[in-house]
Amino acid sequence: MSNAPTLRELSCADDYDPNSMPVPKAREVIARFLSPVTTVERLAVRAALGRILAQDLVSPVDVPSHDNSAMDGYALRFADLKADGKASLKIVGSAFAGAPYPGALKAGEAVRIMTGGVVPAGADTIVMQEHAEVQDANVIIGGGHRLGQNLRKAGEDLQRGQPALRRGQPLRPAEIGLIASLGIAEVPVYRRLRVAFFSTGDELVSIGSPLGEGQIYDSNRYTIHGMLTRLGCDVIDMGVVRDDPKLLEAAFREAAAVADVVITSGGVSVGEADFVKVLLNKLGEVVFWKIAMKPGRPLAYGKIGHAHFFGLPGNPVSVMVTFYQFVRDALLKLSGRDPIDPLPTFSVPCTSTLKKAPGRTEFQRGILSRDAAGRLSVRVTGEQGSGILRSMSEANCFIILPTEQGNVTPGTTVEVQVMEGVI
Repeated sequence: MSNAPTLRELSCADDYDPNSMPVPKAREVIARFLSPVTTVERLAVRAALGRILAQDLVSPVDVPSHDNSAMDGYALRFADLKADGKASLKIVGSAFAGAPYPGALKAGEAVRIMTGGVVPAGADTIVMQEHAEVQDANVIIGGGHRLGQNLRKAGEDLQRGQPALRRGQPLRPAEIGLIASLGIAEVPVYRRLRVAFFSTGDELVSIGSPLGEGQIYDSNRYTIHGMLTRLGCDVIDMGVVRDDPKLLEAAFREAAAVADVVITSGGVSVGEADFVKVLLNKLGEVVFWKIAMKPGRPLAYGKIGHAHFFGLPGNPVSVMVTFYQFVRDALLKLSGRDPIDPLPTFSVPCTSTLKKAPGRTEFQRGILSRDAAGRLSVRVTGEQGSGILRSMSEANCFIILPTEQGNVTPGTTVEVQVMEGVI
């Protein structure tokens, strides 16, 4: 059962303002409505790459399963070494990975061992081959060694019965390899989140069609598709829906019937938001429809039946900024990911002059770089218009300017949010 608040409960809060929601408050409000998917699938390990683990995985074995050598060298008893001077030990055999020495080590003996080889019974120390000298059937080893060096103990990585991976973890290549090292062939994962999206507007034309007067190509569906795909969602592209109330209502109903989340671009700006609110209130509820931010002020969030709704602005940059500031984390939460890795932020000097009026949080597009001395700084990409998609292509970070911030002069320290590898 969801513990999400109702719109009535939210409207009673002192700081609830659906006409101009502050960025932190909007994130908080969205998070209160989110309940992750619960359906679990079992997949072969290789097929589980990029999915979210649905249960803790407990190690059925010790990893490694036996004491083994971290180096090529000699396995021996530490008690046979001399603190000062050299010790001469008899080489009685060898231990390779997968071919252990069959006996137990006696006083004054050593076994030639390779990396990963099982440490013979009786041995407690590995001396790397660079610190040993072979003379006939003996190995000569000087002082300066310590008990247990270069020896990896059984269960050092994971012990039998210990949780190896926790529910909510994304399965990246490292996790896939770890699961394979435990001998587990299938893993439980949450089903993929289903996201339906469409663009609205009579001026939009799909790629491949000629442009008429006043028309533009619909780029938003392509950026949204790319962002959803990188998050591992099942993507349902419903195309372009014209500005017709009946067509839009039918599209909303169809999308909400097949998806966990419905995303639109366009149709929520000034003059259009009231129509969308009326339509969504008929089908569900609108929680807020404007954010105190730039770019991306006309952002709507609500519910259509059981589906979450995000109404993104129509300008291409605003679509991407609002997606990564609000939609990304919501989709990760709904997918069952826990904890959610936020986009990393830190402070660096800004080398550009930035224009900013107090009153809204701004997300300007920046280029983070190092100078010859290795010092980080950030500069703006150039013109910051919400229709200049090139600014997103050239950027590798957002420059986050808080609500109270005014103009920024060169040398001022600013907060940046890295997008490289995510967008």
